Amino acid sequence: MPMQIVFATARRLSSFSRTSRVTAPSLIAILAATALVPTTLDGAMAQSVAEEDMSAPQSGLDLPKNVTFFGKGDPNLHKATAIINGQIITQTDVEQRFALIKVANGGEIPEAEQERLRVQVLRNLIDETLQIQEAAANDIIIDKAEIAESFARVASNFRQTPEQFTAFLRTKGSSPASIHRQIEGELAWSRLLRRKVQPFVNVSEDEVKAVIERLNASKGADEVRVGEIYLSATPENREQIAANAQNIIDQIRQGGSFAAYARQFSEASTAAVGGDLGWVRPAQLPDELAKAATEMSVGQIGGPIPVAGGFSILALMDKRKVLTADPRDAVLSLKQLSIAFPAGTTKEQATGRVTAFANALAKNQGCGAAADTGKALGADVVDNDNVRIRDLPPQLQEMLIKLQIGQATPPFGSVENGVRALVLCGRDDAPDAGAPSFDQIMSQIEDERVNKRARIYLRDLRRDAVIDYN
Repeated sequence: MPMQIVFATARRLSSFSRTSRVTAPSLIAILAATALVPTTLDGAMAQSVAEEDMSAPQSGLDLPKNVTFFGKGDPNLHKATAIINGQIITQTDVEQRFALIKVANGGEIPEAEQERLRVQVLRNLIDETLQIQEAAANDIIIDKAEIAESFARVASNFRQTPEQFTAFLRTKGSSPASIHRQIEGELAWSRLLRRKVQPFVNVSEDEVKAVIERLNASKGADEVRVGEIYLSATPENREQIAANAQNIIDQIRQGGSFAAYARQFSEASTAAVGGDLGWVRPAQLPDELAKAATEMSVGQIGGPIPVAGGFSILALMDKRKVLTADPRDAVLSLKQLSIAFPAGTTKEQATGRVTAFANALAKNQGCGAAADTGKALGADVVDNDNVRIRDLPPQLQEMLIKLQIGQATPPFGSVENGVRALVLCGRDDAPDAGAPSFDQIMSQIEDERVNKRARIYLRDLRRDAVIDYN
């Protein structure tokens, strides 16, 4: 017998709860972003009351304190086929989307993780189906030509034609249909939310002016660019969601793409843009996230962080000062001196030459003498102009910020790949950053307000859905 879950028998949506939108999705990273939404699917199972007078009122469900289950049932174990309001999701749909997750993770997913990910893929496909169905109910149909055009753009980002990209997907156990489905879901949902929400969200001029005044008053304060993966949780599944969050963190730390996981794991509307919250001051974040962001280093992943309604995973992408020029945006002119070692050279054998290299650099008299210094050392000398400090490895950024014109960095590298040094020939400092424009701030406030309603909209669609698991 199929197990039928009826999330609700009637819709109780006000115009407020039905007005939400997300920012328009970026399709550039769509292949790497075919992951999952980590939530559980609760099965309906019989239960008996061991102590009838003992209930759990904190859940609001008037449940007994001690629950006895009749028979064995795991709500995370289904045959992969589901029927959502009459529309079928097949085992093939799940496996092809799962194959894209493997591509995003370099083909390496621990065996213990795979079944959990398949369950989450199924949930993601259910959400996509609900979004497409709701859009269709509002006379929004995404033209196949538009989907094909978007697919071609995705293929071009992999430097392939659509035909080549199709063949590539099939070699990985997936298909273009899986990406077509995600494109359709994102476009349909975004278009639906823009139609039903944007006209009803208003931001006054006074609100925008107040933000500009606060920005000017906080000039020089710290500002961070963060990415977030938000996972909703209830008291009943809180432990499981926390474990899911930790699994995501482990996968990202092992080389997984944060943006890829955020696009489909995250239940925040910023999932469409890889979880990127943009530049914010810590004070603009919830207290728990603000504390974590100020303590993290650039490039670090933090979490799972308990927040209202669930957990968040943070990625600190960058830091800067509000309305202040960032020294890492300075553009440099450099000379690079590099020496190579014959194959088989040991670290001990190379030490003498590296020491001589370092001593010569210490005595080097600016860029004008760099060519002669390089010739004396048998080093290659290459000019590098228009190099932005921000684009260099983090270890070099701090050093070059403090370097004076004509000075050189200490030698760096390895025996295998060669040892090199950089001589600073010129620096063009970045101008002071201006405040965002009036329109930019207004758009940001609108997005924040509307995005808060996006989750409500999808939550209500889930509650109204009739879903059969076979």
